[in-house]
Amino acid sequence: MTTATDMGTLIVRNPEVCGGRSRIEVSRITVSHIVIDYRAGMTPEEILEDKHHLSLAKIYAALAYYYANKAKIDADIEAHNRACEKLAVESTITNN
Repeated sequence: MTTATDMGTLIVRNPEVCGGRSRIEVSRITVSHIVIDYRAGMTPEEILEDKHHLSLAKIYAALAYYYANKAKIDADIEAHNRACEKLAVESTITNN
């Protein structure tokens, strides 16, 4: 007999891990990371091929968590993108 998985245990947050961002339990893969791959056109199965240490259930849980918290995750992704762009500009200025 298999044991049912409590969906609430698949996505966790800890202020001391990944900057407190929501992530897949027992990993450092954030929900945002899964969403970025998904938005890039990867299917959950393709994400699993790339991150074979996860399970399909965890990937779908990350996507479900995203849609339940879309505004917050979108804001986190946008803030991350802005920070990356700022670093790229600063790096270009420093190297010239």
